[in-house]
This record gives sequence, C-alpha cells and structure tokens, in this order.
Amino acid sequence: MQNLFSQLYSQVLAPEIPPLTEEYQQLLQQLAIDENSPGTILRDFQTLLDFLHPNGTEVSGIHNLFPLKSLPELNARLSHPIETNLKRPQQKSYPYINGLYLLLRACGLSQVKHLGKKQTLVLDGAVLQSWTKLNPTERYFTLLEAWMIWGNEEILGERYDPTGNLFKCLNFWGRIPDKGLKIAKYTDQNNLSYYPGIHNIALLDLFGFLSVQSGKPEAGKGWRITRLQRLPFGDAMLRLLFAIYGKQGFVWESQGNVNVTFGELQTHFKPFFPEWKNNLVLTSSSEFTEGIYIFKVSLAKAWRRIAIPAQLDLDWLSNSILDAFDFDSDHLYEFRYKDRFGRSGQISHPYCEESPSTTEVRVGELPLQPGDKMIFLFDFGDNWEFDVQLEEIQPPNTKIKKPKILKKYGEAPSQYWSEEDDWEEEDE
Repeated sequence: MQNLFSQLYSQVLAPEIPPLTEEYQQLLQQLAIDENSPGTILRDFQTLLDFLHPNGTEVSGIHNLFPLKSLPELNARLSHPIETNLKRPQQKSYPYINGLYLLLRACGLSQVKHLGKKQTLVLDGAVLQSWTKLNPTERYFTLLEAWMIWGNEEILGERYDPTGNLFKCLNFWGRIPDKGLKIAKYTDQNNLSYYPGIHNIALLDLFGFLSVQSGKPEAGKGWRITRLQRLPFGDAMLRLLFAIYGKQGFVWESQGNVNVTFGELQTHFKPFFPEWKNNLVLTSSSEFTEGIYIFKVSLAKAWRRIAIPAQLDLDWLSNSILDAFDFDSDHLYEFRYKDRFGRSGQISHPYCEESPSTTEVRVGELPLQPGDKMIFLFDFGDNWEFDVQLEEIQPPNTKIKKPKILKKYGEAPSQYWSEEDDWEEEDE
C-alpha cells in the first residue's frame, strides 16, 4: 500500500514542483528567522500561549475546541484579525485560530484537564520549559514539523486524512500561477475549503510562504479571500520539502509512532539554518504508570465501576467489562481513544490484524489521564459501544490482584435478542 501511495503522489506532484535552484538555496541561507520573519507564526503562536497561560481556557465538545465566546477576543489579538460577518462563528470560522490550534495540539505543548464535566485546555509545564529554551529558528521548525508531519485534521474534529498537510500544500502550490491566484467569488473559495483547507491557507500565510488578500465578507458567508500570491521564500521551502518528501517515498514513517518526536527535518535544513541545534522534548506517552485504575463503564442506562491493577493487560479489562454486564466473550472487539495530541488510536482483539493488540498493552500504558474516555467496541456485527471513563488512579494495592467490580448501577441490556423480544416488537 505504501508503494502505491508513493507512486501516486510522485505522479501528482512531480510535474508541479520544480527542483531547488541555486538562487533559492542562497535565499534560504541568507534568511534570519525571528518573530516577524518569515511570516508572523512565532509572534501569533506566542499570542496563543499567552492567551492560555496560566490557567488555560475551558474547551467544549468531544474535540476540545475553543468555546465560541473566546474566539472574538483571540482573533483581535492576532496579527491577522479577520472579519466573518457571521452571527455565531465557530473555531473553523477563524482559519488562523484553527491553524494555530492545530499546531498547539500537534506539538504537545497543551493538554486537556478534566474537572467534573468541565474540560480545560492548559499548557504542559514541562514541555513549555523545553519550548522556552529554543531559539526562534528551532521554534519555527518545531511548528513546521507539527504542521507538516503530525498535524492531521482529526485534531480539528475532521475526518482523518492519510494524505497529510504537506501533500495537500504541495499539490495546491503547483496550481498557483506566478501572477497569483484570484478568488473571484465565494464558490471558488469554497473549493479551497476542501483542498488544501482554509486553515492550511492561513498557515501558509503565517509561515511566510504566501500572502493573502482579504475582502469584505458577505453576511452569513464568513471570511472572504480575494487573492493568493506565492512568495519566493515559500517557493524555496516547498521545493526543498518536496525533495525531502520524495526521498521518504512521500510517506512520513514516524507518523505511525505512538510518541511524537521532533527533528526529523533537521539534517535537511541545518545546512541552510545552522541555528537549528536543539528540538522540543516531550514526555513519552507510553510510559507506565503504576497503581489501581478505576474505570466507570457505561452502556445504555447501566454503568459499572471497575478497579484493575495497572500491570494487567487490556484483555483483562475487556473480560472484566463483559463479565460486569453479563456478556459472553465470543466476539472481536477494540478500544478506541484520543491521545493528548487529539489523535485517534485503537488497541484491538488479539485475533484482529491491527496492531497493537490488547495482550501487548498494559492498563498502566494507556495514554489516558483521569477524566479521559475510551470507547470499548464489542462485536463488530451488533456494535455494542461501551463508554469507558478513567475516573482515577489510586496507589498500588497488593490486595487487588485481579479486576474487581466496585459498584453496579442499572440493569444491563440483553446481549442477544430472544424470540420473545421479536414477538413483543411485532405486537407493538
């Protein structure tokens, strides 16, 4: 499959992106990166960090996006405040905010904390300390890698896209004429919403790759783009990125890693930017946390509270959930979760082809914090969805060596329909 993607991407991109010329190499070598050049990405990202610091901001929905009430204030603080002319603009109505949010989550500087039913997006103190030690060049390329390698649209609540942001930007870049791209009407702009995505247009601007001209928005239609113009720096960067991407087979192998790491592009860019010496350091998301994990598992109107030692694998957790709801275990299943970056992950039944399996992952290795949730999807025919919330992690307890049901509430639904159930439905 990877070879098929490589051939397809090469055929699509090769005619569009010319090689890096000596002129463009000199342009990169002579450029000094600071908070205002190239683009305003460092200044606006710092604005976002200041907006969150020190107490964070309450976020909403399953994707933990910024609440509507905070968006106008944050928009006004940015270097590129925009007009929307919308009655209830959402986060995606502000493409610069949406793009910055993508970078914030993808680079690991933020995490979602739970307090009851409230969810707050806060800065990770340890990662922030690492960030403050980076120079402007190192910060710029940290954000570039967060965007191009790690920043998938599922972080923004969109469907997972295997093509990735770099492919979409490269493909779009080759379609911008030298004289610029005029956006005559909203219907033309709507095409950009699908490819490469309006938030990617905003990020191309923030990173100094292109310039965006805006017009007066019509009522109810949102931000209005009238013209896009490629900049020489953008031409140079995307030519170099295309060459790097091609050597990798148009696939970032690191994207499949559980842990996010930075510095993948460093050897390629360091000849042009020798100031790039250090990288952002993140804590491993697969570190083992000892203790007794307390899960509240809900199905329909019933729920069970289950305690399980951290050293047991997820197959034990699966069996304890099924036992607690009087289900048999004769079907396949998987656990689905969102990690701290907002990326989807799954851990599957040992008989499934997908990896990792539940016998390979211990409860204490789950990338969850108290308050986080998983979905336990059982029986791929009937698709029973159990809501599994990690309530707390208690200290180790030698008396609890196996899963233990702490509390039951409500009657569990029947796993299988009986003939009596069918007759009752017909009578109704």
